Amino acid sequence: MQAIRDSRGDRTFNVVNYLFLTLFFAAVLYPIIYVLSASFSSPTAVMEGKVRLLPIGPSLEGYQAVFAYKPIWTGYLNSVVYTAAGTFVNVVLTILIAYPLSRKDCYGRNAIMLFIAFTMIFHGGLIPTYLVVSKLHMINSIWAVILPNAISVFNVIVTRTYFQSTIPDELLDAAKMDGCSDYKFVWHVVLPLSKAIVAVITLLYAVHHWNAFFEALIYLRDKSKYPLQMFLRDILVINSVDTSMLGGDVDEKQKQEGLRELLKYAVIVLSSLPVLMLYPFVQKYFVKGVMIGSIKG
Repeated sequence: MQAIRDSRGDRTFNVVNYLFLTLFFAAVLYPIIYVLSASFSSPTAVMEGKVRLLPIGPSLEGYQAVFAYKPIWTGYLNSVVYTAAGTFVNVVLTILIAYPLSRKDCYGRNAIMLFIAFTMIFHGGLIPTYLVVSKLHMINSIWAVILPNAISVFNVIVTRTYFQSTIPDELLDAAKMDGCSDYKFVWHVVLPLSKAIVAVITLLYAVHHWNAFFEALIYLRDKSKYPLQMFLRDILVINSVDTSMLGGDVDEKQKQEGLRELLKYAVIVLSSLPVLMLYPFVQKYFVKGVMIGSIKG
């Protein structure tokens, strides 16, 4: 066994594997470092393209511009509200539909699951969805951002599979013998034993809501209700920034352009922070929940 582990083929494979992973890691890490360095560089260095790896002319002007640009903070607050409310609705509805479908005594569960899975392949389309949202008088409201995507079929399947493989029928029988109702069983038994999958779907739903902009683009009219990603889209794609809101002396054209470029990188960094801060706390649950919920059936 020692001879096999130390063979030339194994050593060659390890060298090539580590080299490939190192190059892949560098390819993923470099854009992050570049954006972070650019956000801390001077406007002139960013405009002239001098930033490569480390900040050039370290400066906090980009973040000062962010703090002075009020629409960013309006979008930030809206994104927090949409993410919190939307994730709560998503998780509750997903559990309410996934748990009954995991029970063997649920009549017609296979047919219901077939209808649910059918929507993964065929969708009503943008125009019918818009008409439904409009008829329900949800245009330009928070519900237009949350309800059209209230349930992810993928998350329902993963959650249902997790319940089937983790919550034994004997546990339910024992609880019923003690007089426990279905609602109490879900609240006091199922949820405490399902922290992993709840953490997984919470993270997936939260990241989706935090990064979403299409629903806001279609359904929202009032800019005061725009999420952060809409303002980020205007800055990055349309290059639309009202420099009069940046504060300070921005009369010179070159300084305006420099602050606009710095604002792009600083907003990217700030918009990524919540997800980067959330992920380490749910990482262990994420790995466990995905593996159990996806593999066991």
